[in-house]
Amino acid sequence: MAFEHSINQYLISNTMKITSAEFITSASKPSQYPTVALPEIAFAGRSNVGKSSLINTLVNRKHLVKTSSTPGRTRLINFFDINRRMGFVDLPGYGYAKVPVSVRKKWGPMIEVYLSDRESLKGVVVIMDIRRIPRQEELNLFAWLNHYSIAGILVLTKTDKLSKSKQSQQHNLIARALERPKTDFILFSAKTRSGRDALWNAILSLVEIEDSRATR
Repeated sequence: MAFEHSINQYLISNTMKITSAEFITSASKPSQYPTVALPEIAFAGRSNVGKSSLINTLVNRKHLVKTSSTPGRTRLINFFDINRRMGFVDLPGYGYAKVPVSVRKKWGPMIEVYLSDRESLKGVVVIMDIRRIPRQEELNLFAWLNHYSIAGILVLTKTDKLSKSKQSQQHNLIARALERPKTDFILFSAKTRSGRDALWNAILSLVEIEDSRATR
């Protein structure tokens, strides 16, 4: 199954030097997507999981992806160009109850259409808050990835909010809930930047770009 691989396969080394990171466009349907030219990595996760902060940390930008204290603000698929060598795709966050029902009903089909039709998609970074046990929405996303044979990278964010012992406890609980080995997860913090190199190496492995220069 495409979704089964261990983080241990990724070598921890210097990560890609970020020379440019630019917003391209927002879209809700394939006719609005950018022309396929670069390999793409998508980012998916529950609302308020720290997705925007994670992407900004990866590309060393404070405001490439707009962050908000109000969950559910990302309601379109947002495309970004990274170094003219790959695309980052910010998928709408899911699972926030206060978003209108009519809007929530559009998110699933919007995401699934992108996952099923986008030829340039190389993998999806699945982002989960380490303080929360995954629920049905995460299971649905994993089922989509497996169905469409899309590689996934599992990331647990906001690790700085827990002690090391509590991190380990939650890591164990989440791995058990998803029936995955602990080595399948990258522990990440936008605040401390821990896990950034491991995540970059996992991304570069999927897009098959070799670049060992230190990130600026």
